[in-house]
Amino acid sequence: MDNNVKRLLRSRTNRSICGVCGGLGEYLGFDPVVVRLLWVVFSFMSVGMGVLVYFIAAMVIPEAD
Repeated sequence: MDNNVKRLLRSRTNRSICGVCGGLGEYLGFDPVVVRLLWVVFSFMSVGMGVLVYFIAAMVIPEAD
C-alpha cells in the first residue's frame, strides 16, 4: 500500500475547537486562519449551516496521530 497518500485529518496542533479547519488548511496547503475565516463567512451566509457541517466533520474526520 502506498504510504504517500495524502489524508484529511483533524489537526492536533492547529486547533481552536476540534481541529477541522486546521486539518483542512494543512490538507489544502492554506493557512488555517484563512480556512477559519472562510468557514465563518460560509456559516453566516448559510444561516448557520456551516456550524452543523463543522460538527458533523468533527465526528467523521479522524484525528491525526
